[in-house]
Amino acid sequence: TLLEYADMCEDKEAVTKYTAVTRFFRAFFYFDKVRRFGDVPWYDIQLGSADELLYKPRDSRELILTKMLEDIDYAINSGGLTEEISPFRVNKWAALALKSRFCLFEGTYRKYHNLNLEGNDANYYLDLAAKAAKEIIEKGPYELYSTGNPDKDYLTLFAQRGSATSTNEYILAIKFDYALGIRHNASAYALLPSQGRPSLTRKFVNTYLMANGERFTDQPGWQEKSFNEETQNRDPRLAQSMRTPGYKRIGQNDILAPDFSVTVTGYQPIKFVAPADFGSDGYNLSYTDLPIIRTAEIYLNYAEAKAELGTLTQDDIDLTIKKLRDRVGMPNLDMAQANANPDPYLSAPETGYPNVTGPNKGVLLEIRRERTIELLQEGHRYYDLIRWKEGKAFTQPLLGIYIPSKGEYDLDGDGTPDIYLKTKGESPSTKAPLIMEIDQDIFLSEGDHGYISPHKKNPGEWNEERDYYYPIPTDDRSLTGGALTQNPGWNDGLDF
Repeated sequence: TLLEYADMCEDKEAVTKYTAVTRFFRAFFYFDKVRRFGDVPWYDIQLGSADELLYKPRDSRELILTKMLEDIDYAINSGGLTEEISPFRVNKWAALALKSRFCLFEGTYRKYHNLNLEGNDANYYLDLAAKAAKEIIEKGPYELYSTGNPDKDYLTLFAQRGSATSTNEYILAIKFDYALGIRHNASAYALLPSQGRPSLTRKFVNTYLMANGERFTDQPGWQEKSFNEETQNRDPRLAQSMRTPGYKRIGQNDILAPDFSVTVTGYQPIKFVAPADFGSDGYNLSYTDLPIIRTAEIYLNYAEAKAELGTLTQDDIDLTIKKLRDRVGMPNLDMAQANANPDPYLSAPETGYPNVTGPNKGVLLEIRRERTIELLQEGHRYYDLIRWKEGKAFTQPLLGIYIPSKGEYDLDGDGTPDIYLKTKGESPSTKAPLIMEIDQDIFLSEGDHGYISPHKKNPGEWNEERDYYYPIPTDDRSLTGGALTQNPGWNDGLDF
């Protein structure tokens, strides 16, 4: 509607500006639709309730991407968007970032799903992703947040008042304000037992490197290391992403153990948990700004696109991955070393990405490791697995910390027990504040020992031929009389 009537406005500068903003959001809208459904109908005119175009079939994926590129290139090149930092308003850099994001998605999706369409190929989109990211890196006004404290900076970035305006890392963010009642639920989500009990998994925790850059899964006996053992001397982002022994909430002196009334695996997330003095622990009372796009993602997009294209160099890694690791005091990624010795854990079908092959296999696995760790809880993981054609990862067991036997466990490292795991009928003498019965309150992978297995009786399912797309809603199919065809594998009961 805005695009149709914009030229009636006499302020041509405003026309250009708001046309750019509108076309940015149309590209964003269609990106979400393509990720979810694949081919969808493309509309670029206003529709009335009696318009026959409401009932048209899908347009080709290539047409949708071509139109998205036209929209985002207008937003980038029209001059309507400012180049100044403006985290709560779309600027030129946000448009470039969106282009980088959806072109990386499309390029990798076409590559790993072997999707060959008339028009442009996977490398065309990967090249556009790399070029858009590179322009931000070279010309944009952004940098990673750092105060020179590698043990705190990553966590602090997401847990401070006005984080989007107090740093130059957020390219686009959502503004929250307690006084205006614009709040979210991030702190309560991680702290209250009534909010779904979010938990990280053993598989994910295993991917964090040791502090010296070595792989945790190369350590002798890594499979049965205790919680206290496995959390020592790791990438500092581990202790800034979940409760580990010695954890203190920002602004507090009390050491906090993982709370098993909240976490079902023992790995309790802390990212986005605000300091206690914010007074934001209740439901929907948090008001830290939340990132939509931040500079770290752009670095990762660039490195991944170049690696997939086969044009990645060590200089590219130094420009991107090194900066992420420098912030937390981690050694740089060595491309030659990674390719010479790809990580077996990240290569295995049970724990990694078996679809990755070729001369850049090792460095691609490392870039995926970096992406998963750096962008934790920022809304990327699901569609990363989709575009990499790794949906079977959803069937892998969701496991927690290793428990060798019943008994007391000190999880915060203060010398006193935090939890006692008992067997049925046992009446233990313990000072632990929480007692849980094995096979009743908590389930272990091997019965009386093993990894905590909260979904032991409800394993994940994945249909490789169906589940990379959502089904087309039945009502939409009915309204179009079948002009909108159903996605493969989905049976909606309609006979057209």
